[in-house]
Amino acid sequence: MIHPRYIIPSIISILGLCIGISSIKFALNSQFDYAIIAITIASIIDTMDGRIARLIKGTSKFGAELDSLIDFINFGVAPAITVYIWILKDLGNAGWLLVLFHSVACCLRLARFNLVLQITNEKWREIFFTGVPSPAGAGILLLPLILSLSDFSPNYDYKKLAIIFIIASTFLMISKIPTYSLKGIKVSRPFLIFLLLLIATYFSFLINYPFNTLLVTGCFYLSLIPISFVHFKIIKKRSSKSTDSLISEDFI
Repeated sequence: MIHPRYIIPSIISILGLCIGISSIKFALNSQFDYAIIAITIASIIDTMDGRIARLIKGTSKFGAELDSLIDFINFGVAPAITVYIWILKDLGNAGWLLVLFHSVACCLRLARFNLVLQITNEKWREIFFTGVPSPAGAGILLLPLILSLSDFSPNYDYKKLAIIFIIASTFLMISKIPTYSLKGIKVSRPFLIFLLLLIATYFSFLINYPFNTLLVTGCFYLSLIPISFVHFKIIKKRSSKSTDSLISEDFI
């Protein structure tokens, strides 16, 4: 008999899948604000289910595979179709090709992530992802739509912005650019209360000013990409030096 602790994380993941797929229904009804909210909730659930599984010791290979499949639907398919229905459909076949490129890139990115997760042994790599993770890729793709729904929406050419951002998200997901991983962040007890207060403040802004908050979050994340790249190079250089010194000591 399967223990409930293995079932609970999968139930949470499937709930996220239902919410993610529902974003397509909202988009079909031209309710793009609800579509964005649904994908945002799905991304929050995606962040929580793995942590809950580790917390209750309910991790399993089935759960890991299920999580990847759900990520592909929620962040590779649903956001791309949402943007296509919003504005890319005006481009005809070219708009649909952009959707396909994004979805395929997300699939490849998830396959690579699963493979690297199995073979890597270097602890310092836990701080970084290789390329932008699929939820962040979806967020980058949706930034023009989020901008149009925010209070910062002047008369932009959203069609051009949508093309630029879907190409950017596609490239960033399949690239080898190192980006920060929240899983590698360790928080000491003295800063735990501060972190909880910060999270509560963020969610209060997210509830009251959802699209303004998501827009600022997306721009902040984009600004972190070059910082994470430089940080990765510094850590990798230090790691190489320490390895070289250990090898030298072995020969002395």
